[in-house]
Parts: sequence; C-alpha cells; structure tokens
Amino acid sequence: MTGLIWFVQVVHYPLHGEVGDATFLRYQELHVQWTGLVVMPPMLLELGTTLYFVLNGYQNTPSWIWWTGLVLLAIVWASTGLLQVPAHNALMAQFTEANHHKLVMTNWIRTVGWSARSGLLLWMLWMVLADWTRST
Repeated sequence: MTGLIWFVQVVHYPLHGEVGDATFLRYQELHVQWTGLVVMPPMLLELGTTLYFVLNGYQNTPSWIWWTGLVLLAIVWASTGLLQVPAHNALMAQFTEANHHKLVMTNWIRTVGWSARSGLLLWMLWMVLADWTRST
C-alpha cells in the first residue's frame, strides 16, 4: 500500500486537476469505481493480518510494535473514511480547485501513515531475520 499511496499522492491525485471540466465528472466516477476494486482487497488483508498479529504476536517481536502498527492503520482508515471519501464525493458532484486541493493535501495523512507502517514492518522484519540468523 505504501508504494501505491506514494504514486497516488505524487502523480495520480495531482493529475486530477489536468483532466478538464468536460470530462472530469465521468473520470472521477470511474476513478472511484476502479480504484475501490484495486485497493479494498489489500486494505482488508492488511487489516486482517494486523489484527491477527496484535492478538497473537510473532516470535520475539514486542507487542508495542504491533499495537503501533494498528494505531497507524486506524489513522489511515479514519483519514480515508472521514477525509478522502468525502473529498472524492465532493469532486463527483463538481470539480473545484478547493475540493481538489483538499483531496491532495489530506491524502498526506495516509501517505505518512502507510510510510510509517512500512518503516515499522521493515524494522520488525530485520529483527525477525536477525533472530533467525542467530538461531541457525
């Protein structure tokens, strides 16, 4: 999700402003429809695996790491539901610079949240691999 959100933040959302008035509403409608099909399965998988590890842990990783990951994921989901979905809905009603700007700027919350989760997960992977190499 981190790679996808950086692409969306740096390329895709800024290009929304270049579509043009004549075709923007149809573009936005299709964007919401197709993007949902692509992002919802991995988001649900990420949520499920996060909850699994919060409840069960993994080897020698401290539980605070999993709880921190859950908090970051909650921030991402809250931002999606409370900020980005309403911004997309406003854009589906009418393109305005203000609505577009709000979408691009508030999406930084998800970009930072998923990036922080990736850093956390890479650190956990390093800890697990270091533990594994010591035990072999």
